[in-house]
Formats: sequence, C-alpha cells, structure tokens
Amino acid sequence: MSDTLLVSTRKGLFTVRRSKGRRWGIDRVSFLGDNISLALADPRDGAWYATPDHGHFGVKLHRSEDQGATWEEIGVPAYPEPPEGQEEKDWMGRVIPWKLIRIWALEPGGKDRPGRLWAGTLPGGLFVSEDRGATWSLIRSLWDDPRRIKWSGGGADYAGLHSICVDPRNSDHITVAVSTGGVWKTKDSGATWELVGEGLRAEYMPPEQANDPLFQDVHRLVQCPSAPDTCWIQHHNGVFHSKDGARTFQEIKHVPPAVFGFGVAVHPKNPDTAWFIPATKDEKRIPVEGKVVAARTRDGAKTFEVLRKGLPQEHAYDLTLRHALDIDGSGDRLAFGSTTGSLWVTEDGGDSWQTVGEHLPPVYAVRFA
Repeated sequence: MSDTLLVSTRKGLFTVRRSKGRRWGIDRVSFLGDNISLALADPRDGAWYATPDHGHFGVKLHRSEDQGATWEEIGVPAYPEPPEGQEEKDWMGRVIPWKLIRIWALEPGGKDRPGRLWAGTLPGGLFVSEDRGATWSLIRSLWDDPRRIKWSGGGADYAGLHSICVDPRNSDHITVAVSTGGVWKTKDSGATWELVGEGLRAEYMPPEQANDPLFQDVHRLVQCPSAPDTCWIQHHNGVFHSKDGARTFQEIKHVPPAVFGFGVAVHPKNPDTAWFIPATKDEKRIPVEGKVVAARTRDGAKTFEVLRKGLPQEHAYDLTLRHALDIDGSGDRLAFGSTTGSLWVTEDGGDSWQTVGEHLPPVYAVRFA
C-alpha cells in the first residue's frame, strides 16, 4: 500500500502522507504559487517528476531524488520547427502550433527500460526520453500521420494526448488516447501506429461519423496492470469497456447517476473492478444534484454501486478532472480531488471516504507515490 500522494494544483505540488493514526494530511508543499499540471513518482527508481507551467515563461520539468525535498530542472519536450511555408489548421480554422503548451501525460517506460519516460502533450504530441527526462524526442510517426490534422481539442484549445498505457508484458506495446482523436496502438515503441477503438460512439458527431474511431473524445483511458488486455474508458458521452487491448469496446449505458465524467481507475489485480466520478455533462459540469459520489463496478460493468459515505451530499459542485483520480497498488486505496480544492481518500475500495482537504487550490492531478 502507498502512504503518499502527489497532488498537483493551480498553486503548487502538495505531498500528502498517511500518519500512523490512519489520518492523511499535507506533509510538504513544493513550487508554492506555481501552476503544476502533473506529477509522477517513478516506481522503478523512486524519482519524482513535476511539470510547472509558468505561463509566459512556458512549461518546465523538474526531477527530485529525495521525495520532494529538493528539485532539479531537467529537459522538456520541444517541437521541431515546422516545414517552411507549412501552416496547419484545425477544423475551426485555428493554426495548430508546433509548440509545447502543456505536458498532459507522464508515464514510466517499463521495467526493462529503466531510463525511459513517455510524455503526452498539447498540441497532440507524444515524446520519449531514454535518459530520465534529460532529453526528449518527438515520435514523428504519430505526429506526421495525416489523420492528426483531424484531431480537435474537445474542452481544450487544441487536441491533447492525455493517456499513455505501457503494456507490462512488453514495453514496446503502447496504447495512447487523444482528445479528440481516438485511441492509437503501437507494437514497436512508436515506429508504426494503428488507430483502434471499434465500438466507441460519439453522439456529438453526425450519424455517419459517430462510430468513426478518429472522432472519439476519450476523456481518460486506463488498463489493468495484471490483465493489460482489459481497458476502461471514460468518454465524453459514456463509459466503454474493452477485453482485447482497446481494439474493440462495449458501451456501458447504465452507470449511475450519469455516464459523463473525466476520471476512471481500474483495480490493479481485478480487471472487472473499476471506479468513476460521474457528473452532469456539457454546459454544467458539476456533480449530479450537487452530490459528490463515486460509481463502482465489481463484475465487469454488469452492475454498479453508488458510493457516497463521507462525501458531501448537499450543494457540492466539485468537478474531478481526468488525472485527479488514482488508485494504489493494493487496490484498496483511492484518492480524488476537485476543481474546488477538495481532496478525498478511501482505504476500503470506496465504501467510505476521508476528507483530506477542502481549501486547496484547484486540483489538476492526483497520483500515489
């Protein structure tokens, strides 16, 4: 079990730890006042990574070798110069920049690749580092795919690559998800790519394009570590389940109290168990009826439970973003945060929740360390 959480917020990175009395509390704040979009604790060597976004001065990447006591600035993914005279525009006519806007995903590259990290970015780039983030290379095979120009941003200004799943059986096998650009797979560490995701449905698209894998607004993609062929997606208009490594999906239409949301977590040992944080979609984007709940299935989406013990059930307007729900290696401890600065932890799979904070800055990402 993990006793440490890394909570990325609008005003800093908060290290939250569990005390011997089973209470969780803030232990340290790093980068106080800075916008931290994401953090990662690499289980292979214990290094921590954080991605401050300094606005005018751009996105940075820092690494800590001592659990946040000190930080060192390292390399950052950088786009090459576009071909001379080339100007790409999205479906709204906006020029797509060849420039790093945000690091939106950060994942270890596999046990057999000790120095490898993967990073997903806005606007839709996938980068790899073989030296623990000192230098980065853009995966040109995906960036140069002519279908990329059809990706769109969903809720962001530009399409973003936000989910990276590295197959623990073979670290050359990687599945990524793009908003809005569907699900892509490689079996050769990014040399070639296949657009997958048959069965996904985009209700916002014209009927002739609704089932096109290229136009799917995947909010979050996760895979079960012990059964990597089982994947779960929280989509813009539903929940989807795959048992063949994200090649095909089944739509799950009966998730209470709503099929909309951003975060999803899967049990590390039981692929049939998954959690979601439902919300009211589109214009509102708040908890259904102002009640914060989690939805859990333990039988592969045949049935769901609504978990609310310890969570606010009146006038609560906390939205949980796609990286703000996480689960530890035991499968018993989960944590999620909200855009209104609340943070909750459970130690019994969601049956009951403990409030860790109610006045944090807006929470962008939560990760067990």
